[in-house]
Amino acid sequence: MIFKKGELFSGPGGMSRGANNAAVVHPESGEEFRIEHLWANDYDPDSCKTFEANICNDHPESVHCSPVEELPIGDRDKLPDIDCLAFGFPCNDYSQVGEQQGLDGKYGPLYSYGVKAIEEYKPKFFVAENVGGLQNANEGQAFIQILKELRECGYVLTPHLYKFEEYGIPQSRHRILIVGIREDLHNQGVHFRVPSPINKEQQRTSKEALEDPPIFDYAPNHELPKHTERVKKMLSYIPPGFNAWYAGIPEDLQLKVKGAKLSSIYKRLDPNRPAYTVTGSGGGGTHMYHWQENRALTNRERARLQTFPDDFVFIGSKESVRKQIGMAVPVDGAKIVFEAVLKSFAGITYDWIEPERKVQLEYLEDKQNKKAKELASLV
Repeated sequence: MIFKKGELFSGPGGMSRGANNAAVVHPESGEEFRIEHLWANDYDPDSCKTFEANICNDHPESVHCSPVEELPIGDRDKLPDIDCLAFGFPCNDYSQVGEQQGLDGKYGPLYSYGVKAIEEYKPKFFVAENVGGLQNANEGQAFIQILKELRECGYVLTPHLYKFEEYGIPQSRHRILIVGIREDLHNQGVHFRVPSPINKEQQRTSKEALEDPPIFDYAPNHELPKHTERVKKMLSYIPPGFNAWYAGIPEDLQLKVKGAKLSSIYKRLDPNRPAYTVTGSGGGGTHMYHWQENRALTNRERARLQTFPDDFVFIGSKESVRKQIGMAVPVDGAKIVFEAVLKSFAGITYDWIEPERKVQLEYLEDKQNKKAKELASLV
């Protein structure tokens, strides 16, 4: 069974590459269950070019580069029928790094185009992704509103806060994914479960990700960053896992700013742990720093932490590529979720856990018990 996939807010293609890599074979019938790209949309020209180069199999016209508001949803000549939909709707207004304007922000309402596509195409399933801060935006109301609208489309929802380092991704990255199975298919026995994490001993460290196997010097997007002598000297005093506020840095090399002592500014990776979160923006000192060498990571190294293969070529300037990598869904994380969905359709059992809703429910219990019950009724 092949599921034709449409995607909104596709970025460079982390979610799509993960979906393409996911495949299961029924042990008795031998039937293969997999996902194929059909069409995608993003507003960023460089992201669209990257997606075209790595995902589209010589069909660049399948990527519609425009604001989602201009996408001709429902026009079957341009956006044919699909079996599944993926959409990592913009996180700017839900991220804990930002102002958390939620539904009141510029990007907050854009999830509604995912709802519009679901209503129009009635796919067999969908996967929506956003930052963990979605749970608390608008005092928890944004999350409830989004779940309610998705539920009203006729889908059984399984929202879960995935801590991707617990799934072998070499990076501490916490994201909410909402999997929706169409209600009629759920009633026929297609029940999605949150796949179980791996054992902690199996978690992959940043050192393993960057060195096993080694990255060839000629790998794409692997240009070494340039630093001033002062920055390199300051880095030489920072041990692995520490940042620019490490007490051992000589006073003449210390940053002359206050606060942010727990931040990732000039923070070195700890080679024995998964990396801290790869981000797509930020000024000096926010580029992630090697545990041993006195330099920031290359874009290829950041892509390794996001589990992109080395032959995945990002198109654009160094800063554009950095943004694409930081905003992407980890390829292997997406693969794990999509494979669990495929197993659900194939009727293949797998290890699973209950979805994590404790934080959201407790938060709403404190605010208004009625809202906690409302959330529980949506999933």
